[in-house]
Amino acid sequence: MNTTIRSTRRARHGLRSYAVGAAAAAALLATTACEPGEADVAVAPSTPPAASSPAASGPAASAAPGDGDNGDADDSGSVALCTHQDLSFSATRYDAPGEQLRHIMVVAVNTGGTTCEVQNAPEITLGDAQGPAPVMEGTEPGEPFALAPGEKAYAGVLATGGHRDTYEVTFMNLTLGSPGGEAEAEEPVELEMPTEGSFQADDGQRVTGWQPTEGLAMRPVTLS
Repeated sequence: MNTTIRSTRRARHGLRSYAVGAAAAAALLATTACEPGEADVAVAPSTPPAASSPAASGPAASAAPGDGDNGDADDSGSVALCTHQDLSFSATRYDAPGEQLRHIMVVAVNTGGTTCEVQNAPEITLGDAQGPAPVMEGTEPGEPFALAPGEKAYAGVLATGGHRDTYEVTFMNLTLGSPGGEAEAEEPVELEMPTEGSFQADDGQRVTGWQPTEGLAMRPVTLS
């Protein structure tokens, strides 16, 4: 009888000890979960989010004064047409030695201090012709082109085209004309003769438009 009572008491005491131990373990786990540990540090961001740059979030930086300016151009960006005062002119024969003079190269050089433009064709009168030599078809440039100081423009002259009414040329005149008629034409410039004495011309004479190279000016007339 006493043995049974003591066994029952030990069993109850063991149950109470297990319950107290389990409760203590649960409390310890709860306390550990509430405190920051190594696991918390491991999942935290390694670096804070980057702050936005003032240059990216603020207004765009303005260009420095003068950026994009072209100091050589006027407000409209246009270039004035050349006048006789801007240019000097010369005429040179373009034939092989001993051949009859038929081809003449006219050169205009910008002797001024600023850039100007040439357009269309020069008006060249050979001696006593009633008017300037007709312009050879297809040789006028579509647009004016600029001559900086020291640069040249070229025109070719065909004196004889195998036609009738041949006459003797003892002087030559040139004018730039009045493109578009917006101003009165300038006085003609007398060109120095491209050969000693005189040469023959006829009503088949032609002149090319101004060209930026010698080849473009002379090829059409030398092929005629």
